[in-house]
Amino acid sequence: MPLLRYRTRDLTRILPGECPCGRHHKRLDRMKGRSDDMIILKGVNIFPIQIETILLQFKELGSDYLITLETAESNDEMTVEVELSQLFTDDYGRLQSLTREITRQLKDEILVTPRVKLVPKGTLPKSEGKAVRVKDLRKTF
Repeated sequence: MPLLRYRTRDLTRILPGECPCGRHHKRLDRMKGRSDDMIILKGVNIFPIQIETILLQFKELGSDYLITLETAESNDEMTVEVELSQLFTDDYGRLQSLTREITRQLKDEILVTPRVKLVPKGTLPKSEGKAVRVKDLRKTF
């Protein structure tokens, strides 16, 4: 018997067609994120999982990142700080190139140009329990 959960705020979709195993009940696609994790920046809905998906494509990066939202001169800005892997920290030209490529791919995905900062491994704060990935410092009126 399938498990029914309501109001989980999980983002997914129902897959069409029958299951290859022969079962006939509805199937769910992989979870894309949670609707309560959504960030609205400059009128664009952004999910942290979109940013994480892009960052995981780069082998030069570690697994820790922090998204900071701030207001500067009446404009909302996003900064993405990403830890580098241990093996990749010396070549300044390569770091600049990597920063530009990450920024370009993030802009293509989320339609907002973030500021990307590459930081040494172990720099970002660690939290117990669920990792804090978004820090919202915007002024609310």
